[in-house]
Amino acid sequence: MKIRPKTFCLTLISFVLLMTPVAQAQTGDQELAARLKALEDRVRQLEAELAAVRAAQQPPAPAVVAAGAPATATAPAEPPGAPASQLPVYGGASAAASKIFNPDISVIGNFTGAVGRNSVRPERALQMRETEVGFQAIIDPFARGDVFFDFSEEGVDLEEGYITFTSLPAGLLARVGKFRSTFGVVNTKHNDALPWIDRPLVNENLLGGEEGLNDASLSLSRLLPAPKNVFLEATVEVGRGDSADVWESSQRSDVSLLGHLRGYGDLTEETNLDLGFSYGRGHNDLGSSFVTDLYGVDATVRWRPLRRAIYHSFLARTELVWSRRREPLDTQSALGMYTSAEYRLNRRWTVGGRFDWSERAREANLTDKGFSAILTYWPSEFSQVRWQYRFADYAEGKTGNELLFQFLFVMGAHGAHPF
Repeated sequence: MKIRPKTFCLTLISFVLLMTPVAQAQTGDQELAARLKALEDRVRQLEAELAAVRAAQQPPAPAVVAAGAPATATAPAEPPGAPASQLPVYGGASAAASKIFNPDISVIGNFTGAVGRNSVRPERALQMRETEVGFQAIIDPFARGDVFFDFSEEGVDLEEGYITFTSLPAGLLARVGKFRSTFGVVNTKHNDALPWIDRPLVNENLLGGEEGLNDASLSLSRLLPAPKNVFLEATVEVGRGDSADVWESSQRSDVSLLGHLRGYGDLTEETNLDLGFSYGRGHNDLGSSFVTDLYGVDATVRWRPLRRAIYHSFLARTELVWSRRREPLDTQSALGMYTSAEYRLNRRWTVGGRFDWSERAREANLTDKGFSAILTYWPSEFSQVRWQYRFADYAEGKTGNELLFQFLFVMGAHGAHPF
């Protein structure tokens, strides 16, 4: 049969018009199927993210180890599809969740020894002087907590344990608990923060030695208006009235009072000056009618080059303390001081020296003097090795001639010491 060209063209056009809706329908079905597939994938991803969050909030299940089989520690695999907004995960999601509610924990070991002779204040040949365990954490947006225990060969002691309120009205900062009183500089420092192995004679004779002025107290401090580039801070503390052999309360009203004013300013870009004035008043061991007043002045000069501070620095410090102890027949007035300096030779080595001079609080007519030379080596910021040559001339006419050594090591997240 012969097909005319005109008839063929009409037939072809009609076929195309009829098939076009069918093709469009098929294309629409494919797009719909692709969208459904994308939605299914997104639902699966959200389910995986939700499972990861739930796993982070639940404590890890105890591992079951077959008898006789060695226990192996395996880190949990990172959940698939974990959202980018989660906290960094260290050791698995469960470890990250537990860190949120646990404080920073640190352990500082302090091992000391002595060679030589000192019949007045002898040191043991070898001793684990103390192991300090610290717990520090942000409690909430308005407060933080700090607790430090001392473990020694004599037992366990609470060195400090207090809460600090940082967001009080009028720019006030408050501390409540047991802590080292803000009197001078050395009294506020833990043993591991000292640049020497021992404490100066003035602290031993007038401020209670290693324990120092450390009492259950309430403290309020505030920054004061000052000229530009000058820092002024005033602190007032009320304590129970028990601090070593310095203050002793016989009744509830025998509280101790302490005030401290600190001024800090930059002399140059690399040098600063720190001045402090302290006053303390508490009852002594003779009863509620007898008090002991303490007056203190301290000055510190620091030099730290901006670009080379970890290699070279210099610090000079002096403290002067005056004690007035009232007794039934008289008032014992005693004066004491120390002057020290230290220079960082390089990143590992520091040299220093200290001169001591102090009368005794209960026997003001007796005076002790001494000198120390110190050499410190820093393998890293987590350990120190220190040597100290100490010469002392005591009031009894006896002398001490010793070589002390110390090993310090730090484990965990130990917070920075006050500047």
